[in-house]
Amino acid sequence: MASSRTATQLTLPLRSLARGFLGRPGSSPRMPFVLPGSYIQARLVPSPCTPQVRHSSHSPLGATPVNPRKKVTMQTLRSLYKKGEPITMLTAHDFPSGHVADAAGMEMILVGDSLAMVALGMEDTSEVLMDEMLLHCRSVARAAKSSFTVADLPMGSYEVSPEQALQSAIRMVKEGRVQAVKLEGGEEMAPTIKRIVQAGIPVVGHIGLTPQRQNALGGFRVQGKSTAGALRLLKDALAVQEAGAFMVVVEAVPAEIAAIITKKLSVPTIGIGAGNGCSGQVLVQIDMSGNYPPGRFLPKFVKRYADVWGEAIKGIEQYREEVKSRAYPSQEYTYPIAKEELEEFEKAADLIKRS
Repeated sequence: MASSRTATQLTLPLRSLARGFLGRPGSSPRMPFVLPGSYIQARLVPSPCTPQVRHSSHSPLGATPVNPRKKVTMQTLRSLYKKGEPITMLTAHDFPSGHVADAAGMEMILVGDSLAMVALGMEDTSEVLMDEMLLHCRSVARAAKSSFTVADLPMGSYEVSPEQALQSAIRMVKEGRVQAVKLEGGEEMAPTIKRIVQAGIPVVGHIGLTPQRQNALGGFRVQGKSTAGALRLLKDALAVQEAGAFMVVVEAVPAEIAAIITKKLSVPTIGIGAGNGCSGQVLVQIDMSGNYPPGRFLPKFVKRYADVWGEAIKGIEQYREEVKSRAYPSQEYTYPIAKEELEEFEKAADLIKRS
């Protein structure tokens, strides 16, 4: 086969070698050396080695599922609600967390502003910026092939006016590639919700404990524990529904109150710390998966379903030990080279002076 190559084909490997050692044409050599003629001649013979491919050259999504889920839509969610089947929602803040939530069958993925703390190390949700939210939304959207995606409008991006809120919502859909937006507030946010919905963008409301307003609420406190407080929540829920919200998140509310509110509405409620009488549930993925160090505070309503932190620590510690002892990488984890190729390289390497 080698003899059938054209002169041009034979010179290509030499050009590649020259670039590899000398840099770009016209640049100074990286290191002084002389390649022996026998070595150059040997390189014209095709290598018998099987080409090796790095894993990272493959799709980040891995293999296509045998039975991929259909894309969850607004109609899918309405159907689940009408059947009385609980709707599952989980937060995600990047490609891996979005990928695993989608693969696990979540109907909805929320790119929550809680990423301020769990992904960016900030003190609270009020710190995260619109551009930061957009970056994380795009990352999650690339992974969410089936789940319906929703993004929080961050503090400062929607409170000034309905028009400001609409502009932010449009950015979330166009640039963030999500299907809906979520915003906090009750009756006072009804005009804002209505304006966004009129533009054709689905909105999820959020009542009860609204983390962006924690300072006004006196901290992260349970809401609706008095008759007056519970009635305010019911009015808020009805107001955001009337404004056009297709779903309402109810956070940190007594289970009985949340169940009554759910029955009074004609759209689904998603509970977080609001009991199992809601139409569905949402949790922060890092919390429920146990991906946090020992001693971290967790709200009462969080159930830990795994120990991702502990498993990761064990794996990383073992990796460190094996690197230190040179147990890793063993032969099993290295790429092979033909014996004759290695011998030729060793001969050529001996002729190159060490810099």
